[in-house]
Amino acid sequence: MQVASSDEPTGSGAERADQHPGAKQADQHPGATRADQHRVARQRQRWTRRAPGWDHGDMPGLEKVAKAVLDEAGSPAGKVVVDLGSGSGQLTLTLAREAAVVHAVDISPKMLELLQARAASDGITNISSLAVPLEELTLPSASVDVIVTNYALHHLRNPDKQRLLDKAAVWLRPGGRIVIGDMMFGRGSEARDRQIIASKVIAIGRKGPAGWWRLAKNVWRYLVRNEECPVSITTWESMLRTAGFTGVRSYSVVAEAAIATATAGKAAAG
Repeated sequence: MQVASSDEPTGSGAERADQHPGAKQADQHPGATRADQHRVARQRQRWTRRAPGWDHGDMPGLEKVAKAVLDEAGSPAGKVVVDLGSGSGQLTLTLAREAAVVHAVDISPKMLELLQARAASDGITNISSLAVPLEELTLPSASVDVIVTNYALHHLRNPDKQRLLDKAAVWLRPGGRIVIGDMMFGRGSEARDRQIIASKVIAIGRKGPAGWWRLAKNVWRYLVRNEECPVSITTWESMLRTAGFTGVRSYSVVAEAAIATATAGKAAAG
């Protein structure tokens, strides 16, 4: 299989949706509004703007979480894998070295272009890409063995997180795995949440006026929850169980980052 191009629109913002057999892109998820469309457009602009320098960032914490996700995913040999919010391929490229195929899903076509260039440079040819908001992704039932994601799902609002997990439980074959690496903390109702928030406030505040400005922006984003909507570890566990997953486990990795993983049961119809 050749590395898929993601620069040919196929309607409603999706690009080359046919790269996963049977994959399709919904016009909008149920209940979507004009505000939802604007929010998706802002996210796409944001990540397209950040794409050129993304591979050159020094993000040791993010790398630790990515390694934990890959460890939890286990050997991908011969498996069909989906990477939700793949970015430029931090998980995808590693998984593709053994997997039958990896379907890289990202809101930014520019990020997927970077992924494709890196794959071509490494001689990897079993990656397909789909530029589509995660909220709008649809895949065939029981067509996937492993779903991974790293630092992407906190950008979804809580109802969209649950809808995505509900669909993921259908996409996975029985016994398939989902592994979520992300910032996981709530608004302070749990001791871990309060510890994380306090440590962030102190660290940013020590940077002086520039830090205070950054802190003000982060507090605004945190309260409005328009771009970043992290939730606690226990909330992720609850959402996974609500979606029908079993064997739910979670643990902290570094700072605010944590892993949540679970196993799919019998695939639902449809």
